[in-house]
Amino acid sequence: MAVRKSVKWLFFLINLVVALVLISPLLYALNASFMTEGELINYPPALIPSSFYLRNYSDALHMAPIFRFIFNSAVVSVACTAAQLLTGALAGYAFGVLKFKGQKVLFFLMLATMMIPGQAIIIANYLTVVKMGLIDTFGAMILPYTASAFCIFNMRQAFMSLPKELNESAKIDGCNSLQFFVRIGVPLTKPFLGSLGIYTFLSVWNQYLWPLLVTNSVQMRTVQIGIGMLQNAEGNAYGPIMAAAIMILVPSVLVFILGQKSLISGLTAGAIKG
Repeated sequence: MAVRKSVKWLFFLINLVVALVLISPLLYALNASFMTEGELINYPPALIPSSFYLRNYSDALHMAPIFRFIFNSAVVSVACTAAQLLTGALAGYAFGVLKFKGQKVLFFLMLATMMIPGQAIIIANYLTVVKMGLIDTFGAMILPYTASAFCIFNMRQAFMSLPKELNESAKIDGCNSLQFFVRIGVPLTKPFLGSLGIYTFLSVWNQYLWPLLVTNSVQMRTVQIGIGMLQNAEGNAYGPIMAAAIMILVPSVLVFILGQKSLISGLTAGAIKG
């Protein structure tokens, strides 16, 4: 018993050390956002600010429209997440539950798109968006990311994990495919939808290259581009840059914290207890 408890404490300490190492850059960025310019360039570097220097945050807001960047990223991330979950759930249900001619061929063709690097099709997507007249709009940033092969594949696996008896009993009770999808399939796959939603939101939130290509005006820029603009505006003004980085990081951290339960449920969901 004592050995088991010692092993448990050992694993706890190892996890604690790894967690501190992983979170240390974030903690330093938070501390640096409250440091004066002198403390930031001091050697040896200070790890804890001498006082809460809030001017870095006000300077960051004056140097760039940070809240506008956050709003743009939030609109794009929420729209892309909702679209990918909808298309992923519908396609995953079709591939995982329904039976139709050419199902396997279509599924493998869809799956093959996951092996194509995004950079390989970015020019084609850009030319398509230009022809549609969507440059410098939310549509340009959202449209190419309304569907995801990764999301479809995971939702197919989620629907395939449901007992076949559920579908059969629903048909006996007069439930058609759409009713089964809405009333039974989606509620039972909520953990998968939650984990995929968090993953998709954070992926779109952290995009840089595509929003940079399809936006021209400052008012349409997203947060990742905003950080680059902030750095170019004032050179090595590390205090405001760190303050802006913390403000930009807050929404994604909140999404992760609020969706942590769904994320864990999605990772551990593998069976349905009846």
